[in-house]
Amino acid sequence: MSTDSSHRSQIQPIQPIRFFHRGKIVDVTGVHPTRSVLDWLREDARCTGTKEGCNEGDCGACTVVIGELASDPHAPGAVGGLNLQTVNACIQFLPTLHGKALFTVEDLKGQCKIEKTAEKKPHAVHTLHPVQQAMVDCHGSQCGFCTPGFVMSLWSTYEHHQTEGTQPTRQQLADDLSGNLCRCTGYRPILDAGQRMFDLPAVRLDTQPVVAALTALQNDGLDYAAPLGARIDHFHAPRTLAQLAALREQKPRAQLLAGSTDVGLWVNKQFRDLGDIIYVGDVAEMKTIEDRADELYIGAGASLESAFAALVERVPSLSDVWLRFASPPIRHAGTMGGNVANGSPIGDSPPVLMSLDAQIELRRGDVVRRMPLPEFYLDYMKNQLQPGEFVQGMAVPHAAMRRQVRAYKISKRFDCDISALCAGFAIEFEAGSDTVKAVRLAFGGMAATVKRAASAEAAIVGKPWTQASVATAKLALAQDFKPLSDMRASADYRLLVAQNLIQRLWLETRADDALSLEETSVWSVMPHATSATTPATAAGV
Repeated sequence: MSTDSSHRSQIQPIQPIRFFHRGKIVDVTGVHPTRSVLDWLREDARCTGTKEGCNEGDCGACTVVIGELASDPHAPGAVGGLNLQTVNACIQFLPTLHGKALFTVEDLKGQCKIEKTAEKKPHAVHTLHPVQQAMVDCHGSQCGFCTPGFVMSLWSTYEHHQTEGTQPTRQQLADDLSGNLCRCTGYRPILDAGQRMFDLPAVRLDTQPVVAALTALQNDGLDYAAPLGARIDHFHAPRTLAQLAALREQKPRAQLLAGSTDVGLWVNKQFRDLGDIIYVGDVAEMKTIEDRADELYIGAGASLESAFAALVERVPSLSDVWLRFASPPIRHAGTMGGNVANGSPIGDSPPVLMSLDAQIELRRGDVVRRMPLPEFYLDYMKNQLQPGEFVQGMAVPHAAMRRQVRAYKISKRFDCDISALCAGFAIEFEAGSDTVKAVRLAFGGMAATVKRAASAEAAIVGKPWTQASVATAKLALAQDFKPLSDMRASADYRLLVAQNLIQRLWLETRADDALSLEETSVWSVMPHATSATTPATAAGV
């Protein structure tokens, strides 16, 4: 017996990856757990409409839509019993599709009615979907390479708004398309198409067969395995928190996987060998977002989109940093827990959470412990996690969200860009005065870890909130941080901008003539929280 066949025989049974695609449930075996959805589509399924551009989740050429059964079919955002979300196929591992539906640009033609020609000839004519027809009418495609990705993002927007009986504003369309890059057509005709598609006769996704297929799969967990050379790699997808905890304790060296928005790049760009994988995306308990007695609890598996929606509902001033965190496909797939656990010094979630006095919740087996988020980070990409332990959630005190909170992201591009630095600030005053009772100044991009500016905070607390105290805090900031220079910004620039952001905080929170959010936000009316593709509340998450 050959080495390959002997290894295959050790996998008993070979459980297939099962998902809904092109009108039916497909079973996939034999592919490695880190095979991307994009590679499977183009090379195995021969669905080449989905393109490979950057292969790291930045350009949107590979945008597809993932459908999952909605826990509440009547909740805002649900489309015919499904939750539809755009993701980047290039960084999603194929086993993560198990129990879900995959929609690509090839599916749109099949949604259109078949019309007989005027001559009643036996052949039929397929009309274009309104999204595609609008792109044609508005000249929204030139080279066409990025077009399928734009079409899928627009299709998701189209289905959500058709369900709600609404139409997006031009700015909402721009936000929904912020993860799709175009280098020749330009965005004006594509935005025109996004508005034009609602003027055409409606064509809707028939969700009934999809819901039926996913219902048949919903209790079908996944424990997948495939050989890689002389070994077998496993992809474990537990369904409960208890199963996850036991499996993590049993396999402390296995790679934890959530949204794959970072881990996917380890494979695509760094060619890392991940070995066994434990996927947390099927554990519903990890996606919990709820108000408890004195805190907002955010499960580590909650998507960035859902987690920020919950924060923005309670702290509207965080809207800008939410909309500028990567792109919708990244926020749909990525998790806030993953962003925190990753420990990147330029992560955008930790500064916001630190400014809100968040605690991180860790679990090993049945043992759960908490600590203030700043204590979690030890050094560059080093943290307090022990072998067999994982991040279970984050807790944000209600009291901290009642302070005046601001978050600022500085990057070269406005949309879909990595931060040069990100700041999360919160300030509270003594009753009836301008004396600072408490302040939190947290920065990412200024040190080896995200951290609070202890010296600058000390320069402000207990003193009147004046221009003089701001000047003192700006000087103290140089004691807190010695930033590095890199391709995103120089050390001098980072320190200067960080100091200027404290000045901006004062301008927005001073006792007299404070600048309003409308005066300092690019989004003067901020309609985004009610966008059909952006949940207005955390209800039903």
